[in-house]
Amino acid sequence: MKSVREALLWKLDGLSEYDVRRPLTPTGTNLLGLVKHLAGIEAGYFVLTFGRPFPEPIPSWPVEDAEPNADMWATAEQSREDIVGLYRRVWAYADAAIEELPLETIGRVPWWPADRAETTLHRILVHVIAETNRHAGHADIVRELIDGAAGLRQGNDNLTGLGDEAWWEEYRARLERAAREAAEA
Repeated sequence: MKSVREALLWKLDGLSEYDVRRPLTPTGTNLLGLVKHLAGIEAGYFVLTFGRPFPEPIPSWPVEDAEPNADMWATAEQSREDIVGLYRRVWAYADAAIEELPLETIGRVPWWPADRAETTLHRILVHVIAETNRHAGHADIVRELIDGAAGLRQGNDNLTGLGDEAWWEEYRARLERAAREAAEA
């Protein structure tokens, strides 16, 4: 999970405050919001679910009086450093829970339906890994929309050897032609 967390944070590297916050989908998906959301996810599932203490308020976790999606974006007052720092602190607590508790440990997820709110650390771990990877995929697309950067980390775009800029332009044009032909058929 550490490599996915680090890959997500890499998506912020070298970008302006505007670019890490700007909404690039109709639903407002943005890079810093994804980090803030995942800090809340890990805090909720590994800290709150198992009744483990956390030494500070968790500002990214939705609360009853917060506006909808408050955990999916950063206000102008919330700094990149604060959100990234919170994420790193929460994941340290999550890692401690994962290391200290047996996988069969029962926790209670208060926001899940009552019939399945009691669950194991194993189930939570699988759930959070899936959630983290899902949002890291969102971050891949958002970062590519900003400046074309793609891949797991700097220097590893997972696309090495496929082609230069001209090759990618032709590739994309070929896909566009295929889509139009299929639509006309």
